[in-house]
Amino acid sequence: MHIDELPTPALVVDRDVLEANIALMGQRWPGRSLRPHVKAFKSVSMARRLAELGHDSFCAATIKELAGLAAGGLGGDLLLANETVDLQRLKTLLTEHQDARITVAVDSPETVSVAAQAGIKEVLIDVNVGMPRCGCAPEDAGPLGDLVRSTGMTVRGVMGYEGHLMTESTDQGEKVEEAMGLLLKAHDAVGGEVISGGGTGTWRTNQWVNELQAGSFTLMDTDYEASGTGFSKALSLRCTIISVNRKGGWAVADGGTKALGLDHGLPSIDDGEVLYCSDEHTIFAMKDAVALPKVGERISLWPSHVDPTVSQHDNLWLCDGNEVVDRWAVDLRGW
Repeated sequence: MHIDELPTPALVVDRDVLEANIALMGQRWPGRSLRPHVKAFKSVSMARRLAELGHDSFCAATIKELAGLAAGGLGGDLLLANETVDLQRLKTLLTEHQDARITVAVDSPETVSVAAQAGIKEVLIDVNVGMPRCGCAPEDAGPLGDLVRSTGMTVRGVMGYEGHLMTESTDQGEKVEEAMGLLLKAHDAVGGEVISGGGTGTWRTNQWVNELQAGSFTLMDTDYEASGTGFSKALSLRCTIISVNRKGGWAVADGGTKALGLDHGLPSIDDGEVLYCSDEHTIFAMKDAVALPKVGERISLWPSHVDPTVSQHDNLWLCDGNEVVDRWAVDLRGW
């Protein structure tokens, strides 16, 4: 099928660029030193491709993501890299996927208690390393680890996410080192073999974790591209032009806020400028002497943030040039 036969708006993945991104990441983080974060792409098929290339341990943000991976035969080493107090869903996860190895992050006595009651066997202590989000204070990690062990669970190690530094352009290496110093301090108190953290934005500067939690590198977006990660954009939103105002100098494409994540800004378009997005529309102008497209023509938009863009779609359409070669279901979306 030709790319322009797809119903729009459609999420399109350039297969060659995707493969190049995975290969580049694998040079620095081979095998299980990379723990791909499925929240970025929410697809068992994508996870399966990563596993084929040796990256067969995964982390997730939701219990549904873990369940989907386990059901897809990818449950060898799964991490819920997020806190949960949903006792019933954890119990159901363990009951339905007894062969999966499931580790959860904890950062408080409450999350430890829920994990223990659910029957979780292994945890990571989640440590706050500077981003105002989850994670215990570094000095609280040791006592929390002791509490975990008192319940009979095993502490595999620690995790910490320096998310506030992912697109940092000034002295990123020094700031990451400072953040990871907090994580290493906590690890000294907690023990265990795992020091997990990082992401696409710090894949080159984070030298302190022994497994990297990254997902956006696969598909990429304009926000990460602007920070100079070295990966290329594989994901675009294919749209149809539904209206053109030549006197006003703008055109309208049929993909808007319900097809794109805009928390990191507007999408971009080659040789043009996106003016704004509404529910089902992206309005754009072309630069310089480039002519506006005609009604019915197709254009591609580059998302600014992969994760919330993918989560609004049912499928990823893999393309080789202009030919659609595969369809990967976005089967891990939702909760």
